[in-house]
Parts: sequence; structure tokens; C-alpha cells
Amino acid sequence: MNVYPFIEAENAAEGGNVKRACTLLKISRAAYYAHRAAGPSARARQDTELTEEIAAIHDESNGTYGTPRVQAELRNRGHRHSRKRVARLLRAAGRAGRTPKRWRTTTVSDPAASTPADLIKRDFSCSTSDINTRWCGDITYIHTWEGWLYLATVIDLGSRRVVGWATADHLRTGLIADALNNAVAQRRPEPGVIFHSDRGCQYTSAQFSALADEHGVRLSVGRKGQCWDNAVAESFFATIKAELIDRRSWPTRASAHKAIFNYIEGWYNTRRLHSSLGYLSPNTYETTTRQVA
Repeated sequence: MNVYPFIEAENAAEGGNVKRACTLLKISRAAYYAHRAAGPSARARQDTELTEEIAAIHDESNGTYGTPRVQAELRNRGHRHSRKRVARLLRAAGRAGRTPKRWRTTTVSDPAASTPADLIKRDFSCSTSDINTRWCGDITYIHTWEGWLYLATVIDLGSRRVVGWATADHLRTGLIADALNNAVAQRRPEPGVIFHSDRGCQYTSAQFSALADEHGVRLSVGRKGQCWDNAVAESFFATIKAELIDRRSWPTRASAHKAIFNYIEGWYNTRRLHSSLGYLSPNTYETTTRQVA
């Protein structure tokens, strides 16, 4: 154990006595003063520099990254350090990541609607061959001072990229139609791409089914009351709420929409590291896999 900090504390205290402290700790005063003259150890200096790098990465993530992503980003920058060391320095700096809350099911199904089969069956693995072939989506809500704002998403299961999204002050089918239209316009998938969702009445409506047919999209739904059947969409909402929505209040729907745009297009798709992608961002993962192919 390094006893020198205890002697420093005793020395700094009012009425402190270095001689007494050294005697109690069985350290010669000569050794103490030699240590003091030598200054911080090489390891301590390295920890100081590493802490500055860790703090910068944590700030760049807007305070959302915990130890695994900080360590991964350090590795991406050419610095390899153990998980324990990064955790220790992150904790010593008084910093921590943001943890998503537990999911809450908000689906309202239509018992009279005909529902498509489940074409995903909880296979949410990321794969280069799955990019632009399997999508999923859902709806969540954001409280603003003007009332509720609803967010609908379309996520590519192959790369976890949010390929389409829309917001509105209502829960009508037009909201999810806008999200799907945006995804098709951006990605231009081949006919037969699967879009997976829960059994919400918007997703099982005749209007949405007709839109999917128009775009050559095959609809898929999970089982009733099984939120894990749409785990990727639920996980995204837990993440955006923990890292953005729940961290402040939203005076207007417009301000929330702008923040969501900046988060998805300026952070989540382009820079945020995903553990399921080997700690790459969706953009980097897609670019890398295309180059390999």
C-alpha cells in the first residue's frame, strides 16, 4: 500500500507532524522527503493524462458513455487499457454512463384486425447480409409543455441504423406511414424487405398494409404481449430516453423534434458505438462491411 498520501495528509493538517506519521507508518523521514522531491510516479502521470482523455470522450458523448464504450473509443484512438483501469479513472473523475430504464409496453392492438406472421422470430443478429433486408419499428411518446409528441422509427436490423423516423402530435397511421416512406426514400430497398413491429392498431391497419404493398415491403408482427419480440426497437427507445429525452424538459414539440434530429442523425447513426456492432457506429459498420465485400 502507498503510505505517502497519509503522511502528506498529516503534514497538511493543522498541527501535523511528519516525524510522528513516519514513525507510526515505519517510514524513514529521508525516504519520505526523497519521495516528495521525486514528484508523481510515471504511473500517476499516465493516469492523469488518461483521465483527461477519458473525460474528453465522456464529454463528447454528452455524458452518456460508461466504461465499455469509453474503453472502446480509447481503443479506436489507438490506446489500449484494461476495463478495470478505465472504470477506476472514470469513477475517480466523478463520471458515469447513462443507464436505460425498464421498458413499458404501450401497444394498443385491434382485436378485429388481421395480423401478419412473425417473420423475425427474435432473430435480431447483426449481419452484412441483413442490411436493407430486415427492418423493425415502433412508436414512443415524449412529454412537452404543449402536449405529447410521438416518435415513430424504422431501424435496419443488419446495422442498427435508424433509416427512417417521423414525429407528430397524434397516433394516427399517418405517423408510421411517414416513417416508412422516409426509410424507403433513403434506402431504396429491393422488393421483399421485411418490416417488423408489434401488434399496435396502426401497424395492423388496412391503410398501412396498403402502403407496405405499394413499396414492396413484407409486414411482420410479434406475439401479443411479448415486448421482447420487438427488442431492438424497444432498446432504441430506452437508449434515446436515457441519453436525451429524460435529461431535460421540452417546452415545445419543435424543440423536441430538433433535438431528436440532432441525436439520430448527428450522434446515434454516425458516432455512437454499439456493442452489437463490435463497438462501431452504424455508419462505420456499414461502410466497413461494404469495403470488405
